[in-house]
Amino acid sequence: MSLNPSSKQLKKLSFEDTQIAFASKTDFKLMKSYWIFAIMNQNWLVKLGTFFIKLFLFLHFPIKKLIKTTVFEQFCGGESIEDCDLTIQALGKVHIGTILDYSVEGEENEKSFQKTKAEILKTIEKAKVDPQIPFAVFKLTGLFQSELLEKHQAGQAFDEEETESFAHSKEFLIEICQKAHDEGVKLFIDAEESWIQNSIDTLTYEMMAMFNEREAIIFNTFQMYRVDMLDNLRLAIEEAENSNYFFGAKLVRGAYLEKERQRAHEDEYSEPLHKHKEDTDRDFNAAIDVCLAHLGQVSFCVGTHNEFSCMQLCDKMEALEIPSNHSHIFFAQLLGMSDNISYNLAANGYNVAKYVPYGPVAAVMPYLFRRAEENSSIAGQTSREFGLLQKEVNRRKQV
Repeated sequence: MSLNPSSKQLKKLSFEDTQIAFASKTDFKLMKSYWIFAIMNQNWLVKLGTFFIKLFLFLHFPIKKLIKTTVFEQFCGGESIEDCDLTIQALGKVHIGTILDYSVEGEENEKSFQKTKAEILKTIEKAKVDPQIPFAVFKLTGLFQSELLEKHQAGQAFDEEETESFAHSKEFLIEICQKAHDEGVKLFIDAEESWIQNSIDTLTYEMMAMFNEREAIIFNTFQMYRVDMLDNLRLAIEEAENSNYFFGAKLVRGAYLEKERQRAHEDEYSEPLHKHKEDTDRDFNAAIDVCLAHLGQVSFCVGTHNEFSCMQLCDKMEALEIPSNHSHIFFAQLLGMSDNISYNLAANGYNVAKYVPYGPVAAVMPYLFRRAEENSSIAGQTSREFGLLQKEVNRRKQV
């Protein structure tokens, strides 16, 4: 691989530069985001709002337009791939890529599996023709019954119908990975709950061995809040090197904190998660070092809203004389969040993408509820967003 030595930081990187972070927002959109995060900054309002939205949706109250013009617009690209075009173009203008994420959750039947497969294939086709879309992404529970993944992980025998269903879902998985391989589109397979993650890992590594022979096409996701994940990453990279295929890793801290703790409590087993955030942070940053040490074989994306981890990776890249636009290193954040990270990284020449969820408003609400719960459980995340928006509002008033 040829490196571009001229690709250096264009200016002193700072995640405090709100002028760059919110340059694409008009005053009206800035104020809308400000008020959304002002409300989300109040935990009791988040819980109350979530309760009433769920109730109104259940009772079929006409609130779709209100949702669509507020939280949905803030965190989602649209209801269809075509609806996302404006977001893709707007991000592309400032050199930020888009990762289209079909975010319909909770449906597990043949009809929904067929629909999910079709959508994933569409996102791959879209990425093939649009250089502003560097990755496609999906969850295996969009194709497999969770119960079967759990049973597979537990080593329990399938009956004839379950064997057929699992094989059928695996055919969908192979079809998607084959499409990504043929079109040269990199594909993230997202992490999920610990009681099905081993099954997801096994299937993902099988796809890597099949399709990563020339470059990293299939990427597995590593949730570093798990106590075993750093060792899992090391072993997986070692296996890839021994088996002579390229390795793709997406590093995240973890997305199912409350769910994992609740299940561990109910089933009376030891939590598979770190007890302290500092331990998760330590393992996340160590995972970055592991990937950097194997950069020839490994392509990786840091999916994080943590400013320290992003800055630490930038500093290490500079110290190792790795160009900011090295094709094996990406940063990613969610649409509508951490624009101070995404936009400032992009302005300094780093590879950055935004996760852009899409899908019908009602069907995407479980995703939005989960994000709201996650943000309320991450100390300071929402207040940080609100504080940055407030800073930019005040800056514009003084201009």
